[in-house]
Amino acid sequence: MNITVVGTGYVGLSNAVILAQKHHVIALDIVEEKVKMINERKSPISDPELEQFLSEKDLLLKATTDFDEAMKLADFVIIATPTNYDPERNFFDTESVEVIVEKVLRLKTNPCIIIKSTVPVGFTEELKNKYQTDHIIFSPEFLRDGRALYDNLYPSRIVVGGQSAEAKLFADLLVEGALKEEIAVLLTKSTEAEAIKLFANTYLAMRVAFFNELDTYAEVRGLDSRQIVEGVGLDPRIGNHYNNPSFGYGGYCLPKDTKQLLANYQDVPNNMIRAIVEANQTRKDHIASQIMKQSPAKVGIYRLVMKANADNFRESAIIGVMEKLLKSGIEVVVYEPALDGGFFLGAKVLRNLKEFKEQADCIIANRITTDIEDAMDKIYTRDLYQRD
Repeated sequence: MNITVVGTGYVGLSNAVILAQKHHVIALDIVEEKVKMINERKSPISDPELEQFLSEKDLLLKATTDFDEAMKLADFVIIATPTNYDPERNFFDTESVEVIVEKVLRLKTNPCIIIKSTVPVGFTEELKNKYQTDHIIFSPEFLRDGRALYDNLYPSRIVVGGQSAEAKLFADLLVEGALKEEIAVLLTKSTEAEAIKLFANTYLAMRVAFFNELDTYAEVRGLDSRQIVEGVGLDPRIGNHYNNPSFGYGGYCLPKDTKQLLANYQDVPNNMIRAIVEANQTRKDHIASQIMKQSPAKVGIYRLVMKANADNFRESAIIGVMEKLLKSGIEVVVYEPALDGGFFLGAKVLRNLKEFKEQADCIIANRITTDIEDAMDKIYTRDLYQRD
């Protein structure tokens, strides 16, 4: 098969790599540096399995910035461009997807379009009606930041929003590229597939928010949060996972997907979905207020990334806390090796960890690592288990 993947973020690149094990794949991106890195078999994303596969595997993969070259022979076009929710307009910005769909539909070759970008519920059906075509399929991703390829190699399930021969073939391609042997495959209607994506991520956000509120209660009441979390998690119906308190949920998916799902509830009765969205801001406000109570002269922000072993700052909860501290007039310095120095949101970025520890009289860390264990007397964190 000839497959084109548009967008080389963690969704697009991980799909490109698993499919390129046995099929000809062209990865299309507008960023020349990313294209160059992929062609040199270097990963532009921090992801151990992606780095390994690109450097060690014999992949049928080529990257380009040339749209015509990428589409020339394509049987499938996978769209994995970024989409985002705009809370001010209560609107999910899907322009990047729509532009590519229009350009692909002008092609005489008529390839099947697979949308991997997150979209509102009903979006794919609207596109199919608008352009009078059945060659558009939505297939959601359930990937962790920093482990995207692993989650494609060992998927919890494969969901394809179509029940045609093309949809079945695409599902077979994903199964073929995986290493896991028995994979649950679900062929649904497109709108149901879109809903699966948003509800799954909103449930995960709800779980994060629940344990964060448990931790807030324990902190305010002077209780041992870890004992409570462990006692709750020993119930097999609840389990010991997704229960490590944090400054809030963040990353590529959970913030925008919860807000998008809430927008889809505009004319539908709900309480929980709105509460999940609002709980995340409440948690960040609480964390900031706990730090401000200490009246620190200078606060150090240890890492902006959402989780350990990742390079993603998007919607990072610690940035929300940092913004509140800056607004209150507290001086802030940041330690973030992924930045080249300079300033971030007006706060000085330090690349020397020793200097960072010496300058800050209070260090806040969403996640503890061995790098800062020698400064625990200065650290404010809610991390109980040193894991994500």
